[in-house]
Amino acid sequence: MTTAILSQTKCQLGEGPLWHPERGTLFWFDILSHRLFEHDGTAERHWQFDRAVSAAGWVDRDRLLVASERDLFVFDLETGAEEHIVDLEADIPGNRSNDGRADPFGGFWIGTMSYDAAPGAGAIYRYYRGELRRILSDITITNAICFAPDGSTAYFADTVTDEIRKVALDAEGWPSGAPERFVDLTDNGWHPDGAVVDVQGNLWNAQWGHSRVACYASDGTFLRAVPFPATQISCPCFGGPDLGRLFATSAAVGTGAEDPQAGLTFVADLDGLRGQAEHRVIL
Repeated sequence: MTTAILSQTKCQLGEGPLWHPERGTLFWFDILSHRLFEHDGTAERHWQFDRAVSAAGWVDRDRLLVASERDLFVFDLETGAEEHIVDLEADIPGNRSNDGRADPFGGFWIGTMSYDAAPGAGAIYRYYRGELRRILSDITITNAICFAPDGSTAYFADTVTDEIRKVALDAEGWPSGAPERFVDLTDNGWHPDGAVVDVQGNLWNAQWGHSRVACYASDGTFLRAVPFPATQISCPCFGGPDLGRLFATSAAVGTGAEDPQAGLTFVADLDGLRGQAEHRVIL
């Protein structure tokens, strides 16, 4: 395994990495700087927004569904045009979007939280074929939204609880039961941040404050951890031509000289591993 820096851009709060399967490029966000980045392996570009943006799903080659602090909108990567889709807690100005990911059914899950991480102020929503529905509430810091390859299970976390949870899904991808504990991290304080699931059903979780992405089998058993050279690793995703590279965003906010690579975006080559292709969002 080798780990390298993909981008030298220092993000205050890097989040939401997304490998676009049609473009063959990596997207990610700096939530606090209101920016979206794209890297094609050689060159990098970015787009500036007037509000915080945090996560996206791909609609087609040139359009993303983007979650902002007040709405979901379709963003045209070639023209820069925005198309408002639906409000997202626009009536709660102290809140913003955080972690999100498209599901195997074409839906898009997005979590919210307050800017000051007020207890229980956040929720998780699902946008599916024109409907936005709140599906989980009373969450402080929404994270780790990802899905089993067969679409039977969704995972999520409230970072402050130090546990990752799972919930069964029905035939259309809606939660069909009560959430259950998947991984208990309370004993060692491995604060769960963003997560992604590989083709074998293993969950890869960024653990805030601990410079690593940890891998857990589908039964919750710890398998391994991949170290990264920044303390606040925020979210992983799989990408590359064979989906065998593990990308990870990080955050510089609250760090100092002792963490010089904080906020950079990294990539690790993992022999013999392969991620799922990111699912297309159906509008």
